[in-house]
Amino acid sequence: MIITTQDRIEEKEIVETLGLVRGNTIRARHIGKDILAGLRTIVGGEISEYTKMLAEAREQAIDRMTEEARKLGADAIVCLRFTTSPVLQGAAELLAYGTAVKLN
Repeated sequence: MIITTQDRIEEKEIVETLGLVRGNTIRARHIGKDILAGLRTIVGGEISEYTKMLAEAREQAIDRMTEEARKLGADAIVCLRFTTSPVLQGAAELLAYGTAVKLN
């Protein structure tokens, strides 16, 4: 499945727009990792625990969005976007969304 943030795909023609597809996940922080992250904010540097958690969340959201597009018979997803929103203290939703299309 081709996925792009652009509204078109080079050297391909969009022949049909199938509609909005989305995938989401909600992740909560781990108290032990929060302690390590808090210590890291004192000395500076990357907070690798959160980097890993967010990377996994993005991949899971993309996988779910792609599965929805496959069910529609899509060849690609254009205009991919991500958004996040807090759900409760210590947990947030990551949403991936785009437009499923058929290509020629």
